[in-house]
Amino acid sequence: MVSESQPRRRVLGGLVAAGGALTVGTAATPVSAASATSGTRPTVVLVHGVFADASGWNEVSSRLLKAGYDVIAPANPLRDLAGDAAYVSSVVATFPGPVVLVGHSYGGEVITNAALANPNVRALVYVAAFAPDKGETALELAGRFPGSQLPGALVTRPYPIPGSSDPGIDGYIDPAKFHDVFAQDLPRSLTRAMAVAQRPGSLRGLDSASGVPAWRSLPSWYVVAGADRVIPPAVQRFMAERAGSRVVEAKGASHVVMMSRPDTVVRHIEAAYRATC
Repeated sequence: MVSESQPRRRVLGGLVAAGGALTVGTAATPVSAASATSGTRPTVVLVHGVFADASGWNEVSSRLLKAGYDVIAPANPLRDLAGDAAYVSSVVATFPGPVVLVGHSYGGEVITNAALANPNVRALVYVAAFAPDKGETALELAGRFPGSQLPGALVTRPYPIPGSSDPGIDGYIDPAKFHDVFAQDLPRSLTRAMAVAQRPGSLRGLDSASGVPAWRSLPSWYVVAGADRVIPPAVQRFMAERAGSRVVEAKGASHVVMMSRPDTVVRHIEAAYRATC
């Protein structure tokens, strides 16, 4: 039994599931899936963006798992950039070995801000993602070149912010426009379900200024979605070139290229691993 006198931080910081039982460690010695492996491969951390959730990585993660990689696709809070980046950074910090950090859409902005706090991050992989420079926002970048159909498809709803009299504003894609704007190369039967379950993104997060970009000091790879109607391909190419990323373009792919072209995305993640780990 854990006594009430034991530091709460010690108890809560070290609880992990192990063999059906709970074991207790300390916050200074985190236990992760990676610590149980041989350490010959990195952990691949897959960060989703707005209007999606971690299940969007299923086709990619299943292929990576089959190839022997350790993979985690955490739930991105999608509340504000600083908080989202801090959360992802805290997840990355639990892995003692090398990490390849992968971001889709707004998740790219999150990994750009989360990576610098973790020296174990070896590479960044952007998948139809924002790769902002310091001071830039996702909303600003999306409109830098013409072609985004997102502004005309957004539906907003207020949500309460504890301790504030002003509500936050969440953005969704109108379900009637979800397929054509977000995922036009997937079956409509699938995109109808995706539209129903979409995760909204706080406009505060999408309009937050980015910090010092990790791509200035870390090698990066970029998968350009050639028919993206959310982040125009011209914007993606601009960001990838500026970051010095190794680029592959999936011609005809929608914004959810990781779902429609998972093999292309997996090959680029593996290229990042081979070059840095």
